[in-house]
Amino acid sequence: MADEELHNTSATGSQGQQDWQADTKDEGSAEGTDATDKDDLALPMDKIEAVLNAKGSTASMTPQMRRVAQRQQENTRRVEESIKGTKANPSWFVPLFCTLMLLGLVWAVVYYLTNDYPIPNIGAWNLAIAFAIIMAGFLMTMWWR
Repeated sequence: MADEELHNTSATGSQGQQDWQADTKDEGSAEGTDATDKDDLALPMDKIEAVLNAKGSTASMTPQMRRVAQRQQENTRRVEESIKGTKANPSWFVPLFCTLMLLGLVWAVVYYLTNDYPIPNIGAWNLAIAFAIIMAGFLMTMWWR
């Protein structure tokens, strides 16, 4: 009996409070199809692609579309020029800095586990060596292109 009273809800509660979620569930199903229709701006996709690829004839374009096509061509030219100016790293660069960082990590772990190795009798300087190797790897990442 008590369970039936707890689970029996209506749009208006027992204290006169309105259940707003119950109202929106019914409206959401009716408006769900309208939300996707509002996103369609009635622009033909072939014209948009023609503007972005600058394949359309300028005579059939509006002045705004011509400006968009011109900006797209300028941006493409700038990107191509900036790509030509960059230099690539040698193929050994990335494996080297990854190896240095891993070697430094392994050096520190070995020291923590044995307290004497990788180089015996220098004590905590093993951690300084491990840190220096790791930092060399991280510094190399700054020059990575």
